[in-house]
Amino acid sequence: MSENEFKDPDPALWAPAEKGPVGQFFAPVAGFGVTLSTMFRPTSTEQYPEEKVPTQARYHGRHHLNRYPDGLERCIGCELCAWACPADAIYVEAGANTPEEQYSPGERFGKVYQINYLRCIFCGYCIQACPTRALTMTNEFELAGPTREGLIYEKQDLLAPMGENMLAAPHPMVPGTSDADYYRGSVTGPVPEQIEWVREHRPDDPTLQNKGA
Repeated sequence: MSENEFKDPDPALWAPAEKGPVGQFFAPVAGFGVTLSTMFRPTSTEQYPEEKVPTQARYHGRHHLNRYPDGLERCIGCELCAWACPADAIYVEAGANTPEEQYSPGERFGKVYQINYLRCIFCGYCIQACPTRALTMTNEFELAGPTREGLIYEKQDLLAPMGENMLAAPHPMVPGTSDADYYRGSVTGPVPEQIEWVREHRPDDPTLQNKGA
């Protein structure tokens, strides 16, 4: 091989740009640029908790386990969120759906779901890993509590509130549909067959109110 193949590249390729006279004059205090630029700005003090300033729309707050429009749960117990969590803050245990206990479309549902907010770093990796958009993050940030046990949220703490037209699970899927229909958003609410099934098996279910005779 020739000597040119082992020759060091020109240092100018990675060296910083040469400063001009003005840059050289201010170089000793350049590190204080951010400090000096903020010293003369008006201060802004938030009167929390008396006055709560709204968070940004994409703020990473506490989690919600979402439901489909007919009330079935989106979580299928795949545990991808737990695998993606860098802090090992999520624990999921799947259960099998049956005709009598159908909690989500498909074969499985999240039987046990825990998030340890003592460990969660609110990075959002879990919601990126979720294949059914079952797990999302809200804008709620007030998660302090008097006990460590109270900061381990169980499934009932994480489930999103029932919508106005939803029917509480368990109940069968919409007749003639598959789990793919649910994922595509084809299901827009409970149908009479589902309402009748819940009325037969759980006549005192509060979500039956205002759903016909």
